[in-house]
Amino acid sequence: MDRSEARKFFSNQVVMAPMATGGNLPYRRLCRQFGAVRTCSEMILAHKLVKGGERPLLRHHPDETDFGVQITGKRPEIMAEAAVIAVEHGAKFIDLNFGCPIDLIVRYGSGAAMLKRPGPLAAIVAAVRQVVDVPLSVKLRLGYTEDKINCVKIAGLVEDAGADAVSIHGRTRAQRYRKNARWDHIDEVAQAVEIPVIGNGDLLTPWDLRRRRSETAVSSFLVARGALIKPWIFKEFLEDAPWDPSVAERWAILRQFVDFGSEHFGDDEKGMGRVRRFFLWHWDFWYRHRPWTEADFQKQHPDSLIQARFDDVEGEADLVLLASPEPEDHERIWRRVLDRDYPTV
Repeated sequence: MDRSEARKFFSNQVVMAPMATGGNLPYRRLCRQFGAVRTCSEMILAHKLVKGGERPLLRHHPDETDFGVQITGKRPEIMAEAAVIAVEHGAKFIDLNFGCPIDLIVRYGSGAAMLKRPGPLAAIVAAVRQVVDVPLSVKLRLGYTEDKINCVKIAGLVEDAGADAVSIHGRTRAQRYRKNARWDHIDEVAQAVEIPVIGNGDLLTPWDLRRRRSETAVSSFLVARGALIKPWIFKEFLEDAPWDPSVAERWAILRQFVDFGSEHFGDDEKGMGRVRRFFLWHWDFWYRHRPWTEADFQKQHPDSLIQARFDDVEGEADLVLLASPEPEDHERIWRRVLDRDYPTV
């Protein structure tokens, strides 16, 4: 592929971020129904993939026409081999994750640990570039710690190494997912390199997206927690307007996820057990949905609504139930979805 075309592939996009667990195939399909046209696998460990593991994570639905694979690792030759395997299994693009903050990954020397080794990180990008011709993106954080922010330097190195785009999560590894994302640093990267810069952090409402488009040189965006809280966020971004689904519509969305899950994992006892585990995992995000308004956004500004306190919900019983953080309520919801015991649209 011509490199200019590869860069266009990543330009002017609002896409679903690759996410461990949250980026499972059924949930990607659900988000795609609401406009997430580009999807990516959960993070895959390169050294396991080349040994024959991780293969289920390469699966994608035929509807995922722009499906990519995200890999992480610390050895150039292993990352290159893993990228080839991913392309052979249908990946339309490759994303190299050097931003994962998880302790297990960092202790192994992968993910965000590579932010401390800019030279070897760039060598990995170059090795992958040599063996695959599909669009190639690189995921970074601002730096490893607040006193060692080096995203501009590393972005320049990965551009020189052959990356077609760079994604920047606006926090350091030390911050994990705490505090507001620093879009000023993301903007610095966007102004320093020629390849597309994909901004990531605290995109929850149409007003967040408007703000980042107007205040930075960034034109492409990754949506992570916002997509986990409400899969219809892509509809909101496409229409540049909030959407507050009715209670009946929210129940229907839950049922759609279960249907996608049973189709993927199977509708036998084992398969439905897996669907249940994913369903309950997602509820740690789903219950956080609130019908935020532009007035709420302005009141919280400049902090993100993702950092906002979740007030108690009042109103009809089902609305209160769907906003409950209690695990026993999430089990009740699971049972009701299975039994189709809910109002219909």
